Amino acid sequence: MLNDSVQVGKTDLNGFFQISIPISINKIFFSAVGIEPASIELMDKCNEAEVVMMLRGTYCFKTLKKADRLRMKTFMKLPELHREAFKKNIFKTNNTCYTREFIPDYIKK
Repeated sequence: MLNDSVQVGKTDLNGFFQISIPISINKIFFSAVGIEPASIELMDKCNEAEVVMMLRGTYCFKTLKKADRLRMKTFMKLPELHREAFKKNIFKTNNTCYTREFIPDYIKK
């Protein structure tokens, strides 16, 4: 989705897709059932963004704070998973051309 409102594409059964994004857009939001939502901000001259998505699990009998710590642990491994995907010829690029922030479920009041 672009700007949290305009759907621009859907994946195939293997999770691959291709979309054209206007140059004025630099933020993309990915979401799917059973997958952690991902909001990425593209860097200048980013022609291809390959994104590793995290599975969305349930954390029974854990607080949101504890679940966020576990999710953050997985989130911190995403750059290494991206490199592994490149080594296995799943991804075409070795490094990402975007920034990605962790989206917590627990927010302090």
